[in-house]
Amino acid sequence: MLKKILSIIGAITVVGAIIGYLTIGTKVNSLHPDAMGYYMKMFNDVLETGNSAAAMTRKVKVKEGISPEDIVETMNSIAEENNFLVVGDSKMNINSSIKKTGKKEDRYIRILSYCSPGIAKKFINYSKEYGAFMPCRVMIVEDDEGNLWLETMAMELMLYGGKPLPKDMLDMAKHVRKTMYTMMDSAATGDF
Repeated sequence: MLKKILSIIGAITVVGAIIGYLTIGTKVNSLHPDAMGYYMKMFNDVLETGNSAAAMTRKVKVKEGISPEDIVETMNSIAEENNFLVVGDSKMNINSSIKKTGKKEDRYIRILSYCSPGIAKKFINYSKEYGAFMPCRVMIVEDDEGNLWLETMAMELMLYGGKPLPKDMLDMAKHVRKTMYTMMDSAATGDF
């Protein structure tokens, strides 16, 4: 009797695995080969922190002594060198500091937006949904201890999260990611 029950469970498992592969596996195989690794990393981050926004964000701590004005100047200069336009500068709270007041609502927050119009147009023509991720943004934000951080959307899923992009578009997406990450890293360390 136990053998029959185990045989039935085994058969159900095999049938389930085959159905799962046919319905999900073939779709997964159409994605970029690196897609599942990036999705799993993001999912593990969500499980660890419970914060989906943090799992989709790239963060860089700013070295002490670098002012927000120095950060903006460095990022804007690198953007210009790479033919990116500064298309927005939202100064949400730039006159106060947690260090001075002790209140979170007084933290420094500033969001800068950048765009390469030619690249943006190609991506929107490829899939209009890419427009929802434009322009690229970098937030300068103060943490609870008064440290400044630079944060942007992690761009790996843009490159590898779906079906493989055509080579020219993948090259453009890599250029955007490299430019944005270089802007942040250079501004955070004062290395420009």
